[in-house]
Amino acid sequence: MVEEFTSFINSLSEDERVDLVTLTWLGQDDYSVSDWVEVRNEAAGARNNRTAAYLLGIPLLGDFLEEGLSMLGFLTRIRNRAPLKGSPAILVLKRTRPPLGLKVI
Repeated sequence: MVEEFTSFINSLSEDERVDLVTLTWLGQDDYSVSDWVEVRNEAAGARNNRTAAYLLGIPLLGDFLEEGLSMLGFLTRIRNRAPLKGSPAILVLKRTRPPLGLKVI
């Protein structure tokens, strides 16, 4: 699982990795949606080649990502692909409201 996560993060573009870190920080309750640009600039300034290791070191990463997505107006739900234990899960995102202060392009 760790190798798959690391591979996935490493396959993201630099901007996507910065956005993922920004989303994580947003979900930690230290910021609001209106802080997105400021937080993203901080994340961009702190970027390095160890994003996957950094994210894996955050014990509540899933909770922070879920909270960040919720703040941006997404409803999240984890759904198992198959009823077998250990089977892959699918993250389902559904827009519940337009994002506050963000321009979607």
